[in-house]
Amino acid sequence: MAKDEKPTRKTIKAALEMNKIMSHYFYEMDNAVKTGCKKIAWCSSVGPAEILRGMDFLVYFPENHGAMLGATRMSTELIPYANARGYSPDICSYLTSDIGAYIKGLTPLSRAYKGIEKVPRPDVLVCNTNQCRDVQDWFSWYSKELNVPLLAVNTHRGIKDVNEFHIESVAEQLKALIEPLEKISGKRFNADDLKRSVALSRECSDLWKKVLDIASAVPSPITFFDGAIHMAPAVVLRGTQQAVDYYKLLYAELSERIKNKQGSLDNERFRIYWEGMPVWGRLRDHSEMFAGLNTNVLASTYCNSWVFTDFDPEDPFASMARAYTKLFITRSDDAKEEYIKQMMEYYKVSGIIYHDAKTCPHNTNCRYGMPQRLEKLTKIPYLVINGDLNDLRCLSDDQTRTNIEAFIEQLEENK
Repeated sequence: MAKDEKPTRKTIKAALEMNKIMSHYFYEMDNAVKTGCKKIAWCSSVGPAEILRGMDFLVYFPENHGAMLGATRMSTELIPYANARGYSPDICSYLTSDIGAYIKGLTPLSRAYKGIEKVPRPDVLVCNTNQCRDVQDWFSWYSKELNVPLLAVNTHRGIKDVNEFHIESVAEQLKALIEPLEKISGKRFNADDLKRSVALSRECSDLWKKVLDIASAVPSPITFFDGAIHMAPAVVLRGTQQAVDYYKLLYAELSERIKNKQGSLDNERFRIYWEGMPVWGRLRDHSEMFAGLNTNVLASTYCNSWVFTDFDPEDPFASMARAYTKLFITRSDDAKEEYIKQMMEYYKVSGIIYHDAKTCPHNTNCRYGMPQRLEKLTKIPYLVINGDLNDLRCLSDDQTRTNIEAFIEQLEENK
């Protein structure tokens, strides 16, 4: 490598196919709104998308839109418009970014996809509170603003061990969605269609897990920053053949890298686990910074949030309830610590970085002593960085870089 060249992560060729898939996804919904050929359901990202797809809804995810607002750096200017409507600057910046964008009539979709002027108007809103209360407040705002029905599933939180009581409770709520969705869609529920949707979601989930697990190879053929981008089909196209086909393609490409002993970085000296949300507006900057330090941030709890190994098409309601209740974010600190410990061992990491996201306490796990407890248990050093998923006013780029460089120096000394 020439002296003036900076180390970078290798480009994933499958991204071109993912871009085509995502383009088709958004254009299909835009066309459905304009022609009325299909109903649109808005769904929380870890919600019952399988039921909606099984009933022939096209499914839109406001959280995905929130991430797009963050990645395009539109959020910081839009958040104050939601604040002016009474939504605190301290709550989820996905929520405040998205509502601010609606108020101003802006969307990154119109920049990325010619002819799309706004997000698709919903016929129904469906959310699951397994992530946080903010999701329900967010969807409630749109329900009142657009005069659209809201259906909610309330999931237990702070759980150490998921038991049958939890499963039965959520499964009954999922079943209760069917009757109102039939009225909205104008179509009768078909159990075989749901089974097919759950089967495709399970296949997508298994393939996505294989993609993430492949980062355990040394050197790793993928980074966390790649994962944050390539998780899109697992989020918005779960339950479709397109998502399944895409992850087969992606896994084949990454497997070829392993066969050829190619890492995502040319010189992987350190391996880092990222705990918490991405800083969407700094995804590329952080990727380049770590690559320049010959450090691969290669795995995260966040990307694993769309791994649902409990899906079973032969028992769809109970298996969906189990999968959506066993989600990392719903669990107690004891369960979370055990999970992170296993991940650090599996991925053979040198250190762990916790992102203390100002507006996302539910996906922030460094505020109650967890880093200290895990370091004592594993002897793996940690760093906490302050920031946010979308609100760039909550981070200092200079301080982040200084702290990360010092952390890598510490790892160098330990090595």
